Amino acid sequence: MFRTDPTRAAPETGRLCFVDLPGWAEDDLEDALEALRLNPATVDGDARSFFETRFQPGEPIAGHFTGYYEPELDAALTPSDAFPVPIHAMPPTGASAPRATILPMLQGGEIAWLRDEVDRFFLQVQGSGLLRLPDGGTLRVGYSGSNGHPYRSVGKLLSDRGIFGPNITAEALKDWLRADPARGRAVMNENPSYIMFRKMDAPSGQGPLGTLCPVTPLRSLAVDPVHTPLGTPVWIETDGHARLCIAQDTGSAIIGPGRADLFFGTGDAAGLAAGRLNHPGRFIPLLPR
Repeated sequence: MFRTDPTRAAPETGRLCFVDLPGWAEDDLEDALEALRLNPATVDGDARSFFETRFQPGEPIAGHFTGYYEPELDAALTPSDAFPVPIHAMPPTGASAPRATILPMLQGGEIAWLRDEVDRFFLQVQGSGLLRLPDGGTLRVGYSGSNGHPYRSVGKLLSDRGIFGPNITAEALKDWLRADPARGRAVMNENPSYIMFRKMDAPSGQGPLGTLCPVTPLRSLAVDPVHTPLGTPVWIETDGHARLCIAQDTGSAIIGPGRADLFFGTGDAAGLAAGRLNHPGRFIPLLPR
């Protein structure tokens, strides 16, 4: 049975209530509700009353937040001197070799060709991308599977070796990898994970397809589904972000309770913003009443 004011919890419970969430009253919950509508679930009514009557804040978790985005990359559907580096579909029988030796197993499954190995590497890190073709068209590609090897962050690897400080940016890392292609290839091969793609059809105006549904800028989170079921609304507080998000995606590096990746959108500006987010914060799942 609901309380008269569902934004407040009984004092004796010690539980959080909605008024305990800094920024809750100011957040545009309609945006969060629109993201939730993309889930395979039925939602209706006014956003604020929907969330406040159907959910209650759960126990806060010490979270760690990063950002991801959908890169836009120049590409072609046939190889050339300008576009020599392929991205691949998942072979019917799979492919389990590490990055350094996997390419011969993937021949014949090329989807498109990129300008260099750094573009391919970062497309694989993000898991999806919008490819700009020479004729002015576009092709969206999304995650289809991996070789099963664990992801290893080359940014952290280079920071641990003292080549970069702890606040390395994606653009600085790209420049370093490109400055000496052989050196860059050797370092990228220290991440044994290799991602394969598939062509995606998405309605106009929607973001790339996450694990559950198309993802929405600044409202969709990638989470560890072992700890946070997909579809869960999650209130986040980190580095200037106090907003309601929906758990709609997963990622190989997103492991553990409170670990989350916030989707920032498509293109270079989204990439810069996503690259700046690497901070602790509060992760508060909303639980059904």
